[in-house]
Amino acid sequence: KYTKFSIFYYWINSLKQKTSIYSRSEDVAIPSGKENETATISYDHRITPLANTASTGTYYCEVKWNDAQKMGKGVFVLARDTGYVETSYGWESLVTLTTLLAALSITATALILWKRK
Repeated sequence: KYTKFSIFYYWINSLKQKTSIYSRSEDVAIPSGKENETATISYDHRITPLANTASTGTYYCEVKWNDAQKMGKGVFVLARDTGYVETSYGWESLVTLTTLLAALSITATALILWKRK
């Protein structure tokens, strides 16, 4: 009786609104000799790129049989406008260091020339 079931994917946003993403029905054949044994089957579902920050929320998977249902713990997804952008301090550091060394060099040269007089 557990070979026929439905899988539902949905998400719940910050306002606790449930939005269906995808669902499908399965009818799994039991191999000979495997009757009355517990089996685990993995099903993957890829979520398309999130449209905007409103896609933030907790995403769930739920499986329903005729007389039972099981729901996953959920995965929280935080959608951002720009995503992660790695900051590069390479050029800024180089320019700052060069400016600092140039200023120190000019000051030292001026002090040496002033002390000679």
